[in-house]
Amino acid sequence: MPATKSGGETNEWGRHETEEERADRKWGELIQEVRVAQTGVQILFGFLLTVVFQQKYDSLAQTDKTIYIVTVVLGAATTGALIGPVSLHRLVSGRRVKPQAVEWASRMTFVGLALLLATMTSSLVLILRVATHNGAVPWIVAGVVAWYALCWYVIPLWTRNRHTTK
Repeated sequence: MPATKSGGETNEWGRHETEEERADRKWGELIQEVRVAQTGVQILFGFLLTVVFQQKYDSLAQTDKTIYIVTVVLGAATTGALIGPVSLHRLVSGRRVKPQAVEWASRMTFVGLALLLATMTSSLVLILRVATHNGAVPWIVAGVVAWYALCWYVIPLWTRNRHTTK
């Protein structure tokens, strides 16, 4: 390991931290990221759960009801994936497996974001179909999904590939 200005050692990531300190730092960063996504998902899921109790629900076409059911299931799966890291942390806390817990929590978060993309897509399809009955709905949804994909995946992956040497 190369020496730092203070005479200590730096790790392969250019930081002066042990594996455990790195896991602690990554855990803190991950939980902050999950909090942002979790809040939005929980609000969306809560609203989705109320739709079936609205008077207009009975007048929806069967296709729209099917889209609604798929959306609710996706919302539930998204919620599970994004709350999963909290449960994981609680169940393994103090067991000296934080680096592995961070890796699994990161995977759950990534799956949760992919499910969130599917939930948002399904929600948009349903809302725009019911609100507009317009043939442009698929194009509008495709444009929004492309925007999400750009913001959530393309730019981050481009940044990672462009600015990392590993």
